[in-house]
Amino acid sequence: MFVSKGKSLLIMALIIATALAGCSKDNAAQGTAAGSVQTDKTITVSWPRDIGTMNPHVYNPSQLIAQSMIYEPLVSYKEGGKLEPHLAESWDISKDGKEYTFKLRKNVKFSDGTDFNAAVVKKNFDAIMKNIKNHSWLGFLNVLDKTEAVDEHTFKMTLKQPYYPTVQELSVVRPVRFLGEAGFPDDGDTSKGVKKPVGTGPWMLSEYKKDEYAEFIPNPNYWGDKPKINKLVIKVIPDGETRVLAFEKKELDLIYGEGVISMDAFKQLKASGKYDTSLSEPIATREVLMNTSKDILSDLRVRLALHHGFNKQAMVDGITSGLEEKADNILSKNLPYTNIDVKPLEYNVDKAKAYLEEAGWKLPAGKTVREKDGKPLELELLYEKSDQVQKPMAETLQAEWGAIGVKLNIKSLEITEQVKRLRAADFDLYFWSNYGAPYDPHSFINIAATNSHGISESLANLPMKKELDQQINEAFLTTDESKRQQLYSSILKTLQEQATFLPISYLKKTAVYQKDVKGFVFPANRDDNPFLGIDKANK
Repeated sequence: MFVSKGKSLLIMALIIATALAGCSKDNAAQGTAAGSVQTDKTITVSWPRDIGTMNPHVYNPSQLIAQSMIYEPLVSYKEGGKLEPHLAESWDISKDGKEYTFKLRKNVKFSDGTDFNAAVVKKNFDAIMKNIKNHSWLGFLNVLDKTEAVDEHTFKMTLKQPYYPTVQELSVVRPVRFLGEAGFPDDGDTSKGVKKPVGTGPWMLSEYKKDEYAEFIPNPNYWGDKPKINKLVIKVIPDGETRVLAFEKKELDLIYGEGVISMDAFKQLKASGKYDTSLSEPIATREVLMNTSKDILSDLRVRLALHHGFNKQAMVDGITSGLEEKADNILSKNLPYTNIDVKPLEYNVDKAKAYLEEAGWKLPAGKTVREKDGKPLELELLYEKSDQVQKPMAETLQAEWGAIGVKLNIKSLEITEQVKRLRAADFDLYFWSNYGAPYDPHSFINIAATNSHGISESLANLPMKKELDQQINEAFLTTDESKRQQLYSSILKTLQEQATFLPISYLKKTAVYQKDVKGFVFPANRDDNPFLGIDKANK
């Protein structure tokens, strides 16, 4: 075949270029091996829903896992409940327990290069306190009197009265983390939104597509240990089975969280031997909250019947494949002030039926649902749509309570709608869990007394509610440690005896990751992220 001189020269040029490219790739590979060229390390993780607006001072739809990547606290919560300096290097508490003075870490900058100082700390607290009704679940904010930027690196808080968990509550993910000046709206009211997510944390948001993905890259101005990877991608995958398929196709490096996949799927992935897996220690109690403001559930006998009316051990073993432990206490005993002995309300169908009979709920001949004054014994249980454990548990309760004459309607909701219903106390039964570390036990008893998140409202018809609220307030005020323990014991025993919380199991986080993912560790703070120390091995 005849080839023109021009084409010959072109072909020769392509051959040389290809050869040079091959040499270049070889040299790049050698350079990478020698450490002269940085390897691109990206880890992709799934999440059931969009990360939200990344506003540190608001709640849903913003997701804690992503908020904790960008925004940092004054104090960090570590294993065993240890509180360590973070953005505050140290702190001092006055003898009367009302004044807290924090020495801030120097040379800390936000991701946009601006300085972190006492003035911006105060500005964040001013924004939070402007909308205190949204944050009254966090106890110390209810008694916060004033804040002051003493100097550039000294911040002071003054409380109206002593409140012993103040420092611990400063370690939570929201709302007491700090937005940079450039992120504030012009009027300073962050409840309406932020201009952009500017924080001091190790990560910054680099790309975002609502309901699809969010990409994070290391903050070049970060003051602490830098991330070991170049990029972290959070991919939104609402369905648990789809999440597993994506992981098996290697579209994901990590599946992490609570209820993000079924326990059966977790065990199957572990048993395959193809992946690494981790299971956390108990982080909270999975339970059902009963709303006593509803007529049917205002009767203690009905609540006791529901406790006795299902086989908790069989349900936990079956649905969590034995990975979670049956819970009898509202709060697990590994939290402060919670080591109390309670009598478990064991599975006993005859006792459950007897309680319902005594309460006037009779089973008419030929019917399967009990009635009282012509009204059926019908209840609704709300659960989170994306949770892969709550749904089968709800279905099990539906079947087992049906056997004692209770018609249970189960309804799945998106988390935002679910929370709205909770706060409005617009529910009969609600799948819930206590907050866990670093919030409890104080946050748990605070919401039992504070009318803000629907918990206190659901306890409204307890005959001793006023006395319970007084005990809770006294527990926060006292500086006597033995008296505080006594009060906690009394409060928790009362709530156990009144059967308003139905503890089911001690909830654990799961993690499944590809073999090249290294350094995964569960955070001590339930709502924090595990990404700072994570790495990806070179292939």
